[in-house]
Amino acid sequence: MAALPVLALLVLLCWGGPHAAGQKRKEMVLSEKVNQLMEWTSKRPVIRMNGDKFRRFVKAPPRNYSVIVMFTALQPHRQCVVCKQADEEYQILANSWRYSSAFTNKIFFAMVDFDEGSDVFQMLNMNSAPTFINFPAKGKPKRGDTYELQVRGFAAEQLARWVADRTDVNIRVIRPPNYAGPLMLGLLLAVISGLVYLRGSNLDFLYNKTGWAFVALCFVLAMTSGQMWNHIRGPPYAHKNPHTGQMSYIHGSSQAQFVAETHIVLLFNGGVTLGMVFLHEAATSDMDVGKRKIMCIAGIGLVVLFFSWLLSVFRSKYHGYPYSFLMS
Repeated sequence: MAALPVLALLVLLCWGGPHAAGQKRKEMVLSEKVNQLMEWTSKRPVIRMNGDKFRRFVKAPPRNYSVIVMFTALQPHRQCVVCKQADEEYQILANSWRYSSAFTNKIFFAMVDFDEGSDVFQMLNMNSAPTFINFPAKGKPKRGDTYELQVRGFAAEQLARWVADRTDVNIRVIRPPNYAGPLMLGLLLAVISGLVYLRGSNLDFLYNKTGWAFVALCFVLAMTSGQMWNHIRGPPYAHKNPHTGQMSYIHGSSQAQFVAETHIVLLFNGGVTLGMVFLHEAATSDMDVGKRKIMCIAGIGLVVLFFSWLLSVFRSKYHGYPYSFLMS
């Protein structure tokens, strides 16, 4: 009977020894991985990874940190303009986190370029770039861990909101100083001041209804074409299919748009508006009948042509536009 406690102790030691050793080894491996990632991050906020680094630091356990990975194709021969634009915003986000007072080893930012890690693209069955995926500290990425680039755009602020939603890490985006806005404002004020100085005795141009109407019309056309949405969301200018090389200037979803699409819609809206102006002038002006007929025909032509093109843009979108009754 006295041998039973000794036997039980020996069993516990035999069972606990390997288990404790394995746990200690995991902690050592994890510590090495975190230290290596911290060292790379101190040199470059976005860690460039090939297939081996990705499998070791992102896919393989143990891991107690999240990794945000941008899959891209930045080499010039890939001709991915969107990838370059997205990379600029991604660098801003990573730098904002790296130099933040709240910086920890809870999250890291990495990049896999197709020409450096094509095997990773094949492993993940990925056929488009750029793509952002969050690899959480525990478990595999879920549906929400893939960033909806076509819907949200790739602005650093939008990426930061997504990161906060997936990792609970809030990043305050700090952009490099941009002096273009103040310079343009200063130039505009200088032009206005110069006009007032030169025409100080005759300020009738400030009461010109046609001039103010033109300014208001330009503002309305810019807003109705979606320029404010572009400013908020930061969408790509266009999209190039990496397989076929075909450029898309009209986004297929009614929930998103390209910058080129807003320019196209602005042009078409402007053409329709100009046609309406011609028709109004033809009906109300004091010109001779011949000129009024020409202006009327030109107005009808502009309205029909640009309005039909405008409808073709709406028709190419998915459901959601309030113009479906016009296309039925």
